[in-house]
Amino acid sequence: MAKPLLEMAAARVFFDGIFTTPRVAHPEGVAVHRDGSIWCGTETGDLLRLAADGGSVERMGGTEGFLLGIAFDSVGNCFACDLKHSAIFRWNAGTGLMERFASAGIRVPNYPIVDETRGWLYVSDSVGEDNRSGIFRYDLKTGDGGLWCRETMAFANGMAMAPDGNGLYVVESNAPCVSYVPIRADGAAGARQVVVEDVDNVPDGVAFAPDGSLFISCYEPSRIYRWRQDRGLEVLIEDPTATTLAHPTNIAFKGNKLYTANLGRWHITEIDLATIPN
Repeated sequence: MAKPLLEMAAARVFFDGIFTTPRVAHPEGVAVHRDGSIWCGTETGDLLRLAADGGSVERMGGTEGFLLGIAFDSVGNCFACDLKHSAIFRWNAGTGLMERFASAGIRVPNYPIVDETRGWLYVSDSVGEDNRSGIFRYDLKTGDGGLWCRETMAFANGMAMAPDGNGLYVVESNAPCVSYVPIRADGAAGARQVVVEDVDNVPDGVAFAPDGSLFISCYEPSRIYRWRQDRGLEVLIEDPTATTLAHPTNIAFKGNKLYTANLGRWHITEIDLATIPN
């Protein structure tokens, strides 16, 4: 394997929540709020807000379940996938309440994508035991919906909207690969295409950088890749000790900083991308 583009010195623990109240209990989902704060979900169903400077933590709401992926809409509502309840919850920015939003048909809601242009919430369904994973779609106003992409995937996991807004990039953790599902003009799912193969060995999350490159986080090993269509797959950074990067799941960008949830520990990691080679 080629040497990673960044040394581990580029990564630091942004917020250590092992003994805080509330505790950052094995975070899976992470997202950046428009005010610069970093939000995450925990294995105890808590939706937490970390101050932009990493100086404090606040519990915004909870489900008493297990939160997986989270995502914001443009007004600050936060959609959160819950493993225990097989449902998507919505934290209402106006009322501050955590409300059950959608659940029709889905069994393991893993990661949400907000598509305000079309008025839909896309959610990956990670049903691994019978390989029936797919993508569901729910109305952003009513929560009504159902299965959208019917092609079987090998454990659909993290997702990212394409930079042009016309399709979804989806991690298939058991393949392991990243696929692309076009959103057709009529709103239907187009034919799935595999775009990134041999992501060694358990990819989990994806996010697009401002320059259009795709970053892929791996639960195992504790590694993050960068993929560009003209240059292929490169190892961005890897922690062989799984401590600063501890089984990273979802990732999110804020400027030239990349934030990772670490399912293996109790903290959020910040990676400085200022020195990444072109």
